[in-house]
Amino acid sequence: MNNKELVTVFMDYCLSVLRYSDHTISAYRNDLEDLENFLIKEGFDYFADVSPRVAKYYISDASSRFSARTLARKVSTFRSFYHFLVRESLIDAHPFLDVKLPKVNKSLPKFIYPEEIQTLFESIDRSNDLGYRNGVILETLYATGIRVSELCTAKVNAVDLNARTLLVHGKGSKDRIVPISRRLVALLEQYLIQTRPNLMKNEEHRYIFVNHRGKALTPRGVGDILKRVIDNSSSYLKVTPHTIRHTFASHLLSQGADLRSVQTLLGHESISSTQIYTEISKEDLKARYMNAHPRARKKS
Repeated sequence: MNNKELVTVFMDYCLSVLRYSDHTISAYRNDLEDLENFLIKEGFDYFADVSPRVAKYYISDASSRFSARTLARKVSTFRSFYHFLVRESLIDAHPFLDVKLPKVNKSLPKFIYPEEIQTLFESIDRSNDLGYRNGVILETLYATGIRVSELCTAKVNAVDLNARTLLVHGKGSKDRIVPISRRLVALLEQYLIQTRPNLMKNEEHRYIFVNHRGKALTPRGVGDILKRVIDNSSSYLKVTPHTIRHTFASHLLSQGADLRSVQTLLGHESISSTQIYTEISKEDLKARYMNAHPRARKKS
């Protein structure tokens, strides 16, 4: 098979079996295109020509063009690609298997304090349909920790008001059930019975959250709504929908929730993705101690 055919077979596998998103597929294509361009520049014709020595040379070349984090992601793509090719007997060896990557310094996810998010809640004018919808969106993100993409794809039948649960369609088509509070149940009930029908107009889809024309909200639309909420609150916070997800996780852990439970709620496949929030809770505790303890505060 030539390079194009190998990429096509791999992408078909990622789409049909792994159920990767269009965004992930696009990123994989770009990564493999970068590798192919490098090979052509260095006089190699095929992906099968890549040896461990050539893979290390690619790392050396790419480290001057990309950040350590981006390079790590690209090599992750190549490892998945070559692992698939070897498993399917399309090539004989895996050149990126033992390649060492530059160390990526993990920065702590940004979050906001409970009093700050309470200020955002209180700043929303819920006297009209769009304002009420905005409040329910923010409450849902903070109460469940779901991704903004999961919020936008959630449908009316995913909400069980009696059981107080929300069925979430996560990454890789993996479903999970997230509990919702009595407060959020009451807000969603009013939204679904009164607000949503007012906004729907002539639309007939089943997505929970809709824009002012009645169409399903997009992640970008949710980001714009959150920006307007922050602007109207006269806050200097820089908050995205994903910041709310980080806040959800850090607040749970700081209040004593166990790591495995938070992992399940967030839909993380690996607990290592959740462990970083324990560092946030430590930093939160440290900051509050330094600000509150009489002997810890700096003298003016």
